[in-house]
Amino acid sequence: MVFRRILAFVALPIALLAALCACMPGTNPPQTGTGDIGRPPALPREIEKEVGPAYQSPSLQTMVDRVGRRILGRSGIAGNFRFYILDDPVANAHAIGSEYIFVTRGLLALIEDEAELAAAISHELGHITRHHAAQREQERKGIMDSAMKAAVASGSISVGRSVAREGMVALRRYSRDQELEADRIGVEYLVRAGYRGDAMATLIESLRRQSRLEDRILGPAFDADDQQRNALSTHPEPDDRLAALADFGDSRAPGASDRADYLALIDGMSVDDAPEEGFVRGPAFLHPVMRIAFQAPPGFVLFNDHDGVLGVGRDRSVMYFSCTEERIRGRLDDWMRNELKPTPADIQATQIGGVEAAIGAKPRGAESGLAQVRYVIVRNGQGICYFNLLSDGPDRDRQIEALLAASRSFHFLSNAEASALRPYRLHVVARDGATAAALARRMPYAEFKLERLLVLNGVDDSAELAKRSEVKIVEP
Repeated sequence: MVFRRILAFVALPIALLAALCACMPGTNPPQTGTGDIGRPPALPREIEKEVGPAYQSPSLQTMVDRVGRRILGRSGIAGNFRFYILDDPVANAHAIGSEYIFVTRGLLALIEDEAELAAAISHELGHITRHHAAQREQERKGIMDSAMKAAVASGSISVGRSVAREGMVALRRYSRDQELEADRIGVEYLVRAGYRGDAMATLIESLRRQSRLEDRILGPAFDADDQQRNALSTHPEPDDRLAALADFGDSRAPGASDRADYLALIDGMSVDDAPEEGFVRGPAFLHPVMRIAFQAPPGFVLFNDHDGVLGVGRDRSVMYFSCTEERIRGRLDDWMRNELKPTPADIQATQIGGVEAAIGAKPRGAESGLAQVRYVIVRNGQGICYFNLLSDGPDRDRQIEALLAASRSFHFLSNAEASALRPYRLHVVARDGATAAALARRMPYAEFKLERLLVLNGVDDSAELAKRSEVKIVEP
């Protein structure tokens, strides 16, 4: 989380809080023609604003550049492509426009060898060379045009909405077909570049393991949305992708993996957010640069993003935290009373973390229903930090009190506390006969230690891990 420039979320409406809750992650370049290998040209500001900063590692950048060039050269793909590593711990790869291809350092940590990196790059090149993004936009525009014409011809907005809804369902099917096509084309590129053809399948398997682990971490309260998420997803299920690849001959072609060299390059890589974004440590959020911290209620899962920190409880309660450098002159409770609309109820001046703070409640009404909503603002030097809190479950009254208690845990870190915070790092270690359970105990997480270890190493159980001479672990 970094400082926000404007106070955009203090009056965050309930609908947006609910949307934040429903949109949690579960799962979506250096120049190849010119420039120094390992030193990507700076991202255009508008691109960096969309995808975040590039990860500064000359050795890893050189590898990604080399793999990208190898695929382009051996597949005869023309174009001025740029490959970047994003400074993002979430495993992902995507393309923008017709030249930018991104892989995150989270993906580099998850995958097992250079062949799987080549699979990720090849898949995105498949999207670009088949102009999938442009085709989807053309299809979307056609759907909207058809819906408008249907509404005008029938004189009914409902008819127009029905046409749009049916069209968007068809577009999702169309997008899924494009994903399968990008897999197939990606395998062709892989094999031409001399990599093992099954790397696309093992990459998909790794991403599926990661997704299943995330579902377990989130807990059963989030399963209710699985059917809706699957219906709305533009990506086919991993089983469908793997089945499609099984029928494709090139997916069994032999080729290079280059695992040992790959593991040597990722050894020591951060698996955390950058220090400038702060660290999630179980239920705690700690920011070594801004020197602030708070603790979420038990059972909450925290997600750190560039704009702020989202916490979601097992009962679908939500807390959103961010900071702004925007100055609020005068008393915070007066500002809340005079500037927020609708004016909060039950406004009270208080202190949190030894500094001025104010707390207010969103008035009950048609918009909020029975939900409990609270706003908490805390003075932070010349700016402020703030929490938006929402509880709408059957135990909403008790849970909103737990959320308020969590906001009151906000405090400032001492210089020594901030200096002691370091990102967790991935290390490649010799197994030397150690059991999976013994290795898992070294992982710095409160829960799912063994599960995280197995997913990190691309295996399903301890017996498979025991076959490895070297394993990846995460250590402080």
